Amino acid sequence: MTASGARSRTDRRQARPLTPLLIDSFGRVARDLRVSLTEKCSLRCTYCMPEEGLPPIPDAARMTTDEVVRLVGLAHRELGVHEVRFTGGEPLMRQDLERIIAGTRAQCPDLPIAMTSNGVGLEHRIGGLVEAGLDRVNISLDTVNRAEFAELTRRDRLPSVLRGVRAAVAAGLDPVKVNAVPMRATLHGAPDLLAWALAEGVQLRFIEEMPLDADNTWSRVEMVTAQEVLDSLSTRYELIPAGRDDPSAPAELWEVAGHFVDGRPATVGVIATVTRNFCAACDRTRLTAEGTVRSCLFSDDETDVLGVLRSGAPDSEIADVWRGAMWGKQAGHGIGGTAFHRPKRSMGAIGG
Repeated sequence: MTASGARSRTDRRQARPLTPLLIDSFGRVARDLRVSLTEKCSLRCTYCMPEEGLPPIPDAARMTTDEVVRLVGLAHRELGVHEVRFTGGEPLMRQDLERIIAGTRAQCPDLPIAMTSNGVGLEHRIGGLVEAGLDRVNISLDTVNRAEFAELTRRDRLPSVLRGVRAAVAAGLDPVKVNAVPMRATLHGAPDLLAWALAEGVQLRFIEEMPLDADNTWSRVEMVTAQEVLDSLSTRYELIPAGRDDPSAPAELWEVAGHFVDGRPATVGVIATVTRNFCAACDRTRLTAEGTVRSCLFSDDETDVLGVLRSGAPDSEIADVWRGAMWGKQAGHGIGGTAFHRPKRSMGAIGG
């Protein structure tokens, strides 16, 4: 960074307005909290984790049940967070997940609570999770071809995932969203995946692959773009542009002509993280499983709030540290630019 750039960043830091919200120096306000609960996962998706899994986090370094609940609660009360999503790794690997959700619900009765899961084993726990206070779930599923699923995830668990999706729908969660990362080997099956989603009554979203794989094999040239996904879907379906749910929502939506879910026009979404990024409207703040604030998915800057909590600090002091971490958030990820550097952590270690 040049001297003038450093001075500019310092000036922005000094000019932080007196607000309790998580505002950054570009005027964005973070209201959506993503909390990674573990680095462990029951799958090994090639774009997310190495085949042997991620290095284990020592138990003493990982947030406990009570620490997660306290940090989410103060984010809601003190910082203006209005939605929380629990991620991993795979959050179902936490045996205390129901207690985390129940504790969050007790502290924050009006806070929407969501979870992103791979769906493996979800059928066995969805009842307890909903009873604890879970409102919504996103399930990761890239293909409904069993052989392709096994190759991509390095595990033959597609039947379990499909049962998990159906269990979430049967439990009354609405909407149930399915996240798919299109790959060269699976792009041909995109219309089949949409056909399955329409039949199951779930909302499908395609997300461009990001340079967050643990094996460092991501290539901009090989990445399947949002437009390629739309072109593939259009070979079977008529798609009508439908905009976004709200300005900060990352998914661009298309109605699927002639198809309806519960009387409403069925939609499919694409999240063009790389080719049409939404950094200017980003409203997210992240907590890693070790209790560090990560202001941007692609920034290696992390601020330890768990250490502040464990030192005996009150919520007000923890909140101030969190505000400072978000004030320094970068303008955007800059993928494709000469200054872009891949994050040291992979997606599985950061949390989605």
